[in-house]
Amino acid sequence: MNTASPSRTFHAGALEVRIYTHTADMARAAAAAAAAHLRECLSRQGGAAVVFAAANSQVAFLEALGGEAGVDWSRVTCFHMDEYLGIAADHPASFRRFLRERVEKRVRPAAFHYIAGDCLEPLAECARYGALLGAQPVDLCCLGIGENGHIAFNDPPVADFADGRVIKLVKLERECRQQQVGEGHFPSLEAVPAYAFTLTVPALCAARRMVCVVPDERKARAVRAALLEPISPECPASHLRTQGQCTLFLDGASASLLA
Repeated sequence: MNTASPSRTFHAGALEVRIYTHTADMARAAAAAAAAHLRECLSRQGGAAVVFAAANSQVAFLEALGGEAGVDWSRVTCFHMDEYLGIAADHPASFRRFLRERVEKRVRPAAFHYIAGDCLEPLAECARYGALLGAQPVDLCCLGIGENGHIAFNDPPVADFADGRVIKLVKLERECRQQQVGEGHFPSLEAVPAYAFTLTVPALCAARRMVCVVPDERKARAVRAALLEPISPECPASHLRTQGQCTLFLDGASASLLA
C-alpha cells in the first residue's frame, strides 16, 4: 500500500511525531507502520500479540490495517484496552462489538480476548484478563488520545504512571463521558456508564511498539497538552513523551494548535 510522506516530523522527548495533511494519509501511514512491525514479529518469533483501541478515531486506521498484505493474522492474538462496566457484548456502544465487527470478522486472528463488561464479578474479571495479558509479551499497542487527554480509560483523576496493576476498574470523568455522547454512541450523558475497565498506563506502555493514531480538530487541545505541557497525569497522554517505542500520527486538524 502506497503511503504519503508526512508534512512534518519531530520528536517530543522520546516520542516521534508525524503530521499528515490529510486524515486518510495519516491512517494509511499508521497502518503501514503497524503492519510492518507485525510482519517483523511474525518472521522473527512466529506469533504476535496486539492490543487495540475502540473509538471513532480508529476507524480509518483499522480499515487500512485490515487491507495490509503479508500479515498472517492466524498467528496473531488480539486484546482490547477498555470496556464499559455493565455493557453487553451486543450493545451498540460496546467496544467488544466495535472490534469484533472491524477487526475480528475481517482478519480472523488466532484469538481475540475480550473484557467481559457485563461480568458478574468485576474484580475477578480484572484478574482473569490480567492473567491473559501476562501470558505473553505484547508486541504492538494501537491506541488513541481522548479529548481530555486520556489513553484507554485512564482519565486525569485515575491515571497513574507507576500503577502496579495491569487492568483496573475506574470511574469515568464527565468530559470523557460527554465525548461518548458527542460521538453518537449514547443519547445523553446519563446513558453513559459511570464506570469502566481499563488497562493501566504501564500496561499499555509495556508493548514493544506503540502506534498512536489521533485525527480530528476535537483532539487538538489534548494533542497540544500532551506535547507541550508538563508530563503529568493532568494529561495522561503526556506520558507518551517518555516512550521511545511510540509514534504519534496526527492529521492537520489534530495538529492545528501546535506552533
